[in-house]
Amino acid sequence: MALDDDDRPKKKISHEIGQDLSLLSVEELNDRIALLREEIARLETALGKKKASRDAANQFFKS
Repeated sequence: MALDDDDRPKKKISHEIGQDLSLLSVEELNDRIALLREEIARLETALGKKKASRDAANQFFKS
C-alpha cells in the first residue's frame, strides 16, 4: 500500500540566516516569510515584557 503525499508527516520548516534561497520554490519562500513574521512577533512580545519588567524595577528602586 503506497502512502499518499498528504499522509506523510510534513517536514518542519526551518530557516537559517544567510541560507542560499535559489533552490526554494515560491511556496517555500512564502512559508519561510510567514515563519519569520511569527518569530518576529514572538520576539517583540518577549521584548515588551522584559522592558515592562525593567521599567517596574527601575521605578521601584528610584522610590
